[in-house]
Amino acid sequence: MSRQKILGNFGEDCAAKFLEANGYKIITRNFRIRSAEIDIIAQIDDVIIFVEVKTRSNIRHGLPVEAVDFRKQKKIIKAAGVFLQDEKFCDCACRFDVVEVYLFGERVEEINHIENAFEVT
Repeated sequence: MSRQKILGNFGEDCAAKFLEANGYKIITRNFRIRSAEIDIIAQIDDVIIFVEVKTRSNIRHGLPVEAVDFRKQKKIIKAAGVFLQDEKFCDCACRFDVVEVYLFGERVEEINHIENAFEVT
């Protein structure tokens, strides 16, 4: 497994624990359709949250949230639509969040949860 994949998996684990500690129920992780993946699907109250996790050990290439560009957003939105339809959540409110995980060496330095990071347009 590549270093980048290991880093990404570690960040997703940290993000899931962070969300659970803040009252979110994890519904599923790594939901895939042919052209996209959603890292974490969670729920709080009656809202379904689609979470993209970005993990960085430095910001040389920009902030993690900046990597969730319009193209990536479209893919996540498409996958979210499939999930909502397949799981019969069609009438639920939903939102799209980004969780940034900043690492310092082998430990988490900061987790930044950006609620409503983008919307369906």
